[in-house]
Amino acid sequence: MNSFNIEFFGYFAAILTTVAFLPQLIKTLKTKKADDVSLVTLIMFILGVGFWIVYGYEISSFPILIANVITFTLNLFILISKIYYARKY
Repeated sequence: MNSFNIEFFGYFAAILTTVAFLPQLIKTLKTKKADDVSLVTLIMFILGVGFWIVYGYEISSFPILIANVITFTLNLFILISKIYYARKY
């Protein structure tokens, strides 16, 4: 495969794995509950995505870097919502 085809797979994977967290974030914000989201799993996932960001930066991979920055942000909002709504109710 040439470089263009490989980059296509990278961008496509980045879009799918990033957008996959939007329904959870929307549900959390609508219901004002995140009881069904595991706190430990969420923290571990955010840490793992943080390492992907470092990795993507170090190898200069734009698809890895941008997808994981967005994924990190979405999941950080889910984590903040989980903590906020747990204290509020």
